[in-house]
Amino acid sequence: MGSILIDGRTIRIDDVAAVARKGWKVELAEDVKAKINKCRSYVDRFVAEQRPVYGITTGLGELCKVSLTREEAAKLSKNVVMSHACGVGEPLKADQVRAILFAAVVNFSQGYSGIRLETVETLIQMLNEDVTPWVPSQGSVGYLTHMAHISLVVIGLGEAYYKGRLLLGAEAMEEAGISTLELKEKEGLSLVNGTVCMSGISALAILDCMQLAKWADIAGAMSFEALKGTYYAFDERIHKVRPFKGQLQVADNLRRLIACSEISEQSKDRRIQDALSIRSIPQVHGACRDKMMHAAEIVEMELNSATDNPLIFDDGAGGISISACNAHGEPLALTMDMTAIAVAELANIAERRIDRLVNPHTSELPAFLVEKGGLNSGFMITQYVAASLVAENKVLSHPISVDSIPTSAYQEDHVSMGTPAALKAVQVIRNAFKVIAIELLTAAQALEFHKPLQYGAGTGTAYALIRNQVPKWTEDRVFYPDLQKMFSLVEDDEAIRLVEAKIGLL
Repeated sequence: MGSILIDGRTIRIDDVAAVARKGWKVELAEDVKAKINKCRSYVDRFVAEQRPVYGITTGLGELCKVSLTREEAAKLSKNVVMSHACGVGEPLKADQVRAILFAAVVNFSQGYSGIRLETVETLIQMLNEDVTPWVPSQGSVGYLTHMAHISLVVIGLGEAYYKGRLLLGAEAMEEAGISTLELKEKEGLSLVNGTVCMSGISALAILDCMQLAKWADIAGAMSFEALKGTYYAFDERIHKVRPFKGQLQVADNLRRLIACSEISEQSKDRRIQDALSIRSIPQVHGACRDKMMHAAEIVEMELNSATDNPLIFDDGAGGISISACNAHGEPLALTMDMTAIAVAELANIAERRIDRLVNPHTSELPAFLVEKGGLNSGFMITQYVAASLVAENKVLSHPISVDSIPTSAYQEDHVSMGTPAALKAVQVIRNAFKVIAIELLTAAQALEFHKPLQYGAGTGTAYALIRNQVPKWTEDRVFYPDLQKMFSLVEDDEAIRLVEAKIGLL
């Protein structure tokens, strides 16, 4: 198991996944601790001087006009956490909660929030000891509710998973040997504020997108080969005169995946051009990849930003608190809506290829890819399943960032909906993985009818991986176990590495 030292270097989405999914330990560098402590000293001065500072010596939102005593300011922190912990719906997955926790630690490590070092280190202990708060998934317009449920556990309330059991927050912390805290001034606001919820969830989603894009290229190449596609559409000269990075990459991937294919070599001059779902794979998959790469840049920038409100700076005269809105999630809201659309497109074009594979009018293969059609339905209904998932994605791909409902008595009269945008994208990605898995399984079955011709270097490797999990169909059998095995295969990093070991990085 590895570890990550937060020392001011850029945190990558890979780092988030390492902590969230692989259990890597987290540690703060000494100079980062010093930055956090220095910023906290300014908050202590504001409180001692009773300066009117939003969220520190005043109420929140519309209540920012209400001044608070020192005792009230400390109590406000606990009240904020309790009152904001009103999420609903199914709980987030454990890796999503851990990603949010890590994003919060990275956010506070910038040294502009005014939160105590002790509080940041408690969040780190929760990560390192695997105390995972129970967090409802719904109810955020971009911030507040998810971190509020996490913060309940920090103060000994709420619920958390520890060693496979769901416990009361105080019990989970005690069993893990972590002390709960009494929050001080501003800490409640800092804990529930910012864009860390959408940042953490988005980081994992983007990483999954990138794996999905690789599988989409493999599936597309297998379908191309099974449908006897004309490989001139992947000619490097075509793509150099429209040099989008993603398009160039996908075309190169396809050429390497089908290299040495006897099927493709014999089919190269069969028709002038193929259907768009076959010949436009570089253009469509490539455009989706470009959007994913852009999304990765945006998410990593957000992860490494200070997104609290207010933020506190050293002005050389005892510190200054500036209330603005780095907590607004518009950059991620727009980005995750765009990501959902890009991923939905990968599934859309895959479903069209699935239809061509099973349809004897377009495939030149046995109907629904099984012998003795009529007695056997073969792969007929897998296309129905893909169509259903694609239809669902089309609805989920409607952007939520174009909507805004005023909150807090019009004090917050434009919100980003960034967290639901991220969660919506996650569901689109899950659906798309299933569609691509169906295409892989369908294409593998279609390739059976081309034996004994040799498959491509990459497609042949993928075919072998699939057949290691799912035998070919000779007659109808219960289908869903095969699909479950395929879903597990596409979620496995190792399977992609085996293909890449044969032909290079995709």
